Amino acid sequence: MPRVKRGTHHIKRRKNILARTKGMMWGRKSKITLAKTASLKAGANAYRDRKLKKRNNRGLQQIRINAAARALGTTFSKLIGDLKKRNIGLDRKVLSQIGKDYPEVFAKIVKA
Repeated sequence: MPRVKRGTHHIKRRKNILARTKGMMWGRKSKITLAKTASLKAGANAYRDRKLKKRNNRGLQQIRINAAARALGTTFSKLIGDLKKRNIGLDRKVLSQIGKDYPEVFAKIVKA
């Protein structure tokens, strides 16, 4: 039985790892052992920070809605409660964009 030669797979895997670490500094872009750990950590950080980005954006949207609402004499919680009672289905992202970019439209939504 002939032996299995794995040169092509080995080279392909190394090229893939080094491609992921392209642009990193020092040995992490060229040395395979350093590149492996760097790409693993980079992937883990990217996964975690995609979730954090959503969390941070939601907090920012709430702050923007609250600021726009307080300028009109109400608060965030009262505004959201009234919108739910009246079955107005605007989500927080849209509300924050309206409050930031179109204050007169936001005022009509609050008064309605």
